[in-house]
Amino acid sequence: MRDKPVDVAAYFERFDEPVRRRLEQIRSLVFELLPEATEAIKYGIPTFIHNGNLVHYAGYTGHIGLYPAPSGLERFGDEIARYKRGKGSVRFPLDEELPIELIRRIVAFRIEEQGGRPRKDGDDGR
Repeated sequence: MRDKPVDVAAYFERFDEPVRRRLEQIRSLVFELLPEATEAIKYGIPTFIHNGNLVHYAGYTGHIGLYPAPSGLERFGDEIARYKRGKGSVRFPLDEELPIELIRRIVAFRIEEQGGRPRKDGDDGR
């Protein structure tokens, strides 16, 4: 078994394309919505933090896992119904492009739920 990664960059280095690119897409999207978010490795996977755990995400052989807390899964249940789900996660298969707009809405929901305000296009953050 591999050692646990010490940071997000080390976690990403474990993967080749297309997994790494998709992980980077999620990372960029979250920082676009909430530049002040911090990140850490929790439970062995990348985690964004803002007033607590915001969202976790992970790479696997056949999918990308997104862990948006039970509330995120419940709120978007109809929209994620077509994807396999695990305990607390939704699995986006690697043979499809990431549903970026859906992920954007899920993350924005979690930001608001955690007491933040997601940045919108043209918003300078003030």
